[in-house]
Amino acid sequence: MSFDTLLSGQTSYRAVFLSDIHLGTKGSRAALVVDFLKTVNCEKLYLVGDIIDGWRLRRSWHWDEAHDELLRMILRLARRGVEVIYIPGNHDEMFRAWLPMELEIASIRLCPKAEHIAADGRRYLVIHGDEFDSVVRYAPVLAVLGDHAYTAALTLNRWINGARRRLGLPYRSFSAWAKKRVKGAVKAIDRFEEALAREARQCGADGVICGHIHNPEIRDIGGVTYMNTGDWVESCTALVEDRQGHFSLIDWSSHMRASYGAPSASSRSESGRRARGGLRPEPDMAQAATVGAAAARKASLPA
Repeated sequence: MSFDTLLSGQTSYRAVFLSDIHLGTKGSRAALVVDFLKTVNCEKLYLVGDIIDGWRLRRSWHWDEAHDELLRMILRLARRGVEVIYIPGNHDEMFRAWLPMELEIASIRLCPKAEHIAADGRRYLVIHGDEFDSVVRYAPVLAVLGDHAYTAALTLNRWINGARRRLGLPYRSFSAWAKKRVKGAVKAIDRFEEALAREARQCGADGVICGHIHNPEIRDIGGVTYMNTGDWVESCTALVEDRQGHFSLIDWSSHMRASYGAPSASSRSESGRRARGGLRPEPDMAQAATVGAAAARKASLPA
């Protein structure tokens, strides 16, 4: 695959970083991830954790056409030469049991963390980041309770943005707005970011790229570049590196002026027609995606 040969409307990047898509939940905006990936061309695709939500799959199951389409697209990209690196997070921790085997599944490499060398030679630690979240690490019961509260906030998001959609207004994340205004949450985010910056410094890296806290950010912390990819539940952001080694965050929700409601059947059909006009579906990949989703659900069920 020639990375300099673009499909119509595509933008070329050296690397794209996505995290916290939370497939398997109603809040996952998988259709927007698909729309975003159709517009980019890259050499490397990093999946920085919580791509599939194993926590939610233990209690319920939500999987629609957009979830399948996203898995098919990632598998096609890997088959056609894009280097895909999957770093499991805490919500898809069922895949961490496979890490010691250094597996490569359908040309997708599983690893606990990675080093990304940018075009300008700077080195970045790529890690999901839950290891540096004190609640997840030391108080798992609180983490589960917090997950329930977060789910309730996302439900409220859907109601609020359903009304905004009817009024012709763009999507706004209520949960993200509230999180930034709760003093304790702001302090927790600051501690998390500083801990990741220290880890990168100790590793001799110039910066760190992570996910986990659903808070997209690029900033300097004591001479270390801290970058968080955000998520595809609230912010709908991706981190990208251009051909010169410059990084930026793409706010795809604002770009699409999308509301929180799920796309209609007609829009999904149109999305499928656009996909067939670019990368053609491959029947065996569709089957692999379905099998992979079922395996992930089974792996997440308690013994």
